[in-house]
This record gives sequence, C-alpha cells and structure tokens, in this order.
Amino acid sequence: MCGVFGIYGPGHDVARLTYFGLFALQHRGQESAGIAVSGDGRLTALRDLGLVSQVFDEQKLRGLHGEVAIGHNRYSTTGSSQWANAQPLVQHGRVRTVALGHNGNLINVGELRDELGASGIRLGTTSDSELVAALIANDAAPLAEATASAMRRLDGAYSIVALSEGRLVAFRDAHGFRPLVIGKLEDAWVVASETCALDLVGAERVREVAPGELVIADGDGLEAIQVLDPAERSALCIWEYFYLARPDSDLAGVEVHGARVRMGQRLAQEAPAEADLVLPIPDSGIPAAIGFARELGIPFTEGLIKNRYVQRTFIQPGQELRKQGIKLKYHPVAEVSGKRVVAVDDSIVRGNTTEQIVRMLFEAGATEVHVRISSPPVVGQCFYGIDLADPAEMIAAGRTVEEVRERIGATSLAYLSHDGLVEATQRPASTLCRACLTGDYPTDVPAEAAKNRFEPVRT
Repeated sequence: MCGVFGIYGPGHDVARLTYFGLFALQHRGQESAGIAVSGDGRLTALRDLGLVSQVFDEQKLRGLHGEVAIGHNRYSTTGSSQWANAQPLVQHGRVRTVALGHNGNLINVGELRDELGASGIRLGTTSDSELVAALIANDAAPLAEATASAMRRLDGAYSIVALSEGRLVAFRDAHGFRPLVIGKLEDAWVVASETCALDLVGAERVREVAPGELVIADGDGLEAIQVLDPAERSALCIWEYFYLARPDSDLAGVEVHGARVRMGQRLAQEAPAEADLVLPIPDSGIPAAIGFARELGIPFTEGLIKNRYVQRTFIQPGQELRKQGIKLKYHPVAEVSGKRVVAVDDSIVRGNTTEQIVRMLFEAGATEVHVRISSPPVVGQCFYGIDLADPAEMIAAGRTVEEVRERIGATSLAYLSHDGLVEATQRPASTLCRACLTGDYPTDVPAEAAKNRFEPVRT
C-alpha cells in the first residue's frame, strides 16, 4: 500500500498542495505521514507517526517553503512502525541529498543492505526504502543516471517519488505492480499514487508512469526516460481493484467503483442467495454489495454502521471491553432482525473479523447470514507491498469453502471466481498480479519476508 505524492511547481504552495494530495491518499496508509520540500538549495522534511491531519497543522505547513515537494503516507511492509521508518526518508549521501517516498516492497533487500554496508554506507532505518535513497545519494553520476542505475539494481515492487537537486523524480518498476500517475496543474507537474489525489488538488490527469519509466520534472519541463524494458508480464496488483484503491480513482483506464459494482453483479450471477436484505461490510464491500443487490433485485441496506474514527491503530480496550471486540468498529442496525441477510465483503484473510460480524448479525436477530466475497480465496503471501498474513494464518489456505463457512459460522459462503474477478476489471488477466490468489508469482520470491526481519534483536 502506501500513498505517494509529488509536485514541481515554482510559484505554487507546494507543501499545502502535497498535504491535500496526501489527504486524498490517506486510505493507503495510516501509520505515519510526511512532507519534504526543496527550495533555494535547501531541503526540509517533516514526518511523524499518525494521520496526515495529526502530523500537520497550519503553522507547520507555513514553515515548509519551496518549489518542489513530495509526500508519503506509510503502511509498513518492511520495517516496523516507528518514527525512524516514517517517510519521506532523507539520505545525506556522499554526492547529494535525496528525499524519497516509496510504495511497494523490494525482494533483494538483504543483498543490497550487505553491498551498501560493505561500501561503508551507514543505514539508519530498517526500511527497504532507505536502500533506494542511499543508492542514488551515493552515486557520482548525474541525478538521472544515478537513479537509472539504482532502478537496474532493484528487484520487486516500487512506485517512488523523490526530490534532489531541486528536481522532482518519479519512477516505477518494470512490472508496474503499484500505480503511479502523472498530472498537470497549470504550469506545475504532479505525480501521485491515484487519480483521486490529482482530482482533489485540481490537476488534470496526463498519463500513467509506464512500467520501468523514470520521469524528472524541473525548470525545463518533464523529461521521461524508459530505463527498463517493461516486463514481459505486466502485473498491476489485483487488490488495487477490489480493496486498496479509492472507488473514485481510475486505474489503467478503469474506474474502480465501476469495477467493484461489476464484481458484485458477477458474484450474484455465480452464487445467488434467497434473502431479504443485502448489506456491505464497510467500506470496500459497499460497491460490490450494490452490484449484488442490483443484480438480484434484493433491497440494499447499510446494515452495519462503521465507526469512522477507528483506524488501523487505536487505543486497545481493557479486559472489561476486550470481549466486545469488533463492536469498536461495526454495529448492526435493528433492520436486520428477523431477516435473511447477505453480507458482502471484498476478501477474507484470517477470518477473525468475518466470524465476529457473522456472530454479531445473528445476535442482532438475523435468521440467516449468507456471506459473499467479491474475490477468490486468499491463499498466499504478497511480496510486493501488502502486509498479508503468513499462509499458515490464512483461513482459506488448505481449507475447502465449506470448512471456511463452518469456521466463520455463516449460513452459506461463496467467493467470486477468478474469471469473474478479472472480467470485472476489464483488464486482460496477463496484465494483473494475482499471486496471493493463485500462487503464481511474476518474479522469484524470497523464502522469508517478515517485515520486521531487519529489526535489532532485543533481549
């Protein structure tokens, strides 16, 4: 996940525009947020743990002056959630200073850490992103060549924004695992993880950064360099379509909301249910539930009310409240009482949340709870930027659909087929990464990829 944003815009309030760009991308990461600006030969960065609105206020934004800025919302996949790993990371190298924000996950982290360590380059974090900044900051070649050289050494997923020498830099891996789009705001160039960020700041979408492409914005305009040949197998993450991206974003020419509605319609065709109400498990289950209800003509209801103020990290309840569990986040409405309901969600990973929601709906008086999932079973790890559970913790790994149904306590359970999911995206299957659903990975993957594997061992 993670959200990245960058702007080269002399004469614009680049820090404020970046703040609002990050606000639009808050759904991609809630652990930390940061902005780095460059102007008059000076680079300033401010980053901290928390949401964008918690890290920045008016006073802090007024102190960030410059002509170019980048921003980052973090969702950790390599390196723990601590201040040192918050981004943009700033690397003061032997040749130049680089600020960098990264969305994705590198596979050859151990190898690169060993190489940099042998060269006497000191690393201050346990994040894979710092390795990229260090490669660029310590390369004596001009900035474009140094960045291109770093790209050739990276293996895995990366959509990256950086600033150095007063220029905005953005680049993407050869498979295109993670989205990255270019926009234009009057005379300013903008790059962002999703089009929703361009829309919020008033920028017009120009095009996507191509897989393997490097773009640099400066006073001469936008330079585009195809550093790596696009991989024979392009691999935009399928999770972007059914979970990660904001519904109002456009991915590879396809509106996400429309794709999710089509997933729900196809799911209703494949696995209909006799029911009185269709309700979503908010938020990413909403469009699919709309499609499911529309296809079968079953009334749609909100059904479960979500507490919008509960984030991925929140104050843990004491023992007295711990048994309430999922009620911190969801609560059913009285309308479900005495009804046969269909609960639609985008995915099931561990199954804990789904099990608790099913139980909650029965306790609220539902007579039947049919669970419908707008993706196939999740059975494998992601090595490209999603912090999925170990396969041993995945409820669908090694279990039949009926066995999963029994575990979650539902009246019935059905998943969307692989063909149905792909068709809903209106993209060829060959352009999508579905490794966590199929076990077919686009690249060689490491045997061990725990995100905290480079943390110092404390005794």
